[in-house]
Amino acid sequence: MESLNRMAIELVDEALDYAEELNIGGYDLENESTVLDFGLEFDGGIEAGLLLTEIQTAGMATPSYELGELGDASIPFVELSTDQPALSLLCSQKAGWEVLTEDFEGLGSGPARALVAEEEEFRRIGYTDAFDLTALAIETDTDPTESVAEHVAERAEVETSSVFLLAYPTASLVGSITNAARAAELATFRLSELGYDPLDIVSATGRAPVAPVADDERTAIARTNDAIAYGGRAHLTVREDADIFDSVPSSAAEDHGRPLGEVFDDLEWDFSEVPSDLFAPATVTIDVIGGPTYVHGETDEDLLVDSFDL
Repeated sequence: MESLNRMAIELVDEALDYAEELNIGGYDLENESTVLDFGLEFDGGIEAGLLLTEIQTAGMATPSYELGELGDASIPFVELSTDQPALSLLCSQKAGWEVLTEDFEGLGSGPARALVAEEEEFRRIGYTDAFDLTALAIETDTDPTESVAEHVAERAEVETSSVFLLAYPTASLVGSITNAARAAELATFRLSELGYDPLDIVSATGRAPVAPVADDERTAIARTNDAIAYGGRAHLTVREDADIFDSVPSSAAEDHGRPLGEVFDDLEWDFSEVPSDLFAPATVTIDVIGGPTYVHGETDEDLLVDSFDL
């Protein structure tokens, strides 16, 4: 299998070449690592969000953007499809790296995770990447520092000059777009967590509304998670039947039906305490090759209208 990081770096080069057109910025830190600003000091935009989504999935998923409706409002939706869900979604796109140093905190996703390969997904799939350049997308509201690049370089076993950090806040257009693109990933992850072999998931498609950009990170986190849990749809094509498919959508969670901002408030925003079954799309259709098709879950437009303040 081709290196996820090699494929992603080609797209990082594209982002650097067209930074001005994408409304993003790039600069080098003192240790020669490179930061791409997708929404901190620069505005970013639709194309920047779609390109960052491609980088997060190592170029192995196709995102698209179209206008839809929610309540009385016209709202954009992001759809993402892949024929390599195990690699592109679980080994790359999944936000599984908590980036924590003395002067920085953020949530990392992207192919750099595959160079470390310490998460359970990599053991299930049997994949570890090897490449001398790497990219990590970081959801954060502060600029990445040299310590972040050193942390990533040490864990990924590359030089700091080989590290590309792609930073964006949740409260940005890029943040809303990249989070809306996670419906397929979260369905795939949830099914894998329930014990289903991720290598038996042949293809995955997800669609979710793009949350209006909030003026603070907590509101943005609540809205973008509501967008998936109450407005996200996923379709998976799988090889094997199973009796666990009804547990995949967010409706299977005990706290389903409450705005996630309320859930997070009750748990004092300690995400380690949030039940993982809440992080799933609202509806999931699972098509078993040569077998039945299952449809589970439901969307909640009224909750989303309130969450999005429409």
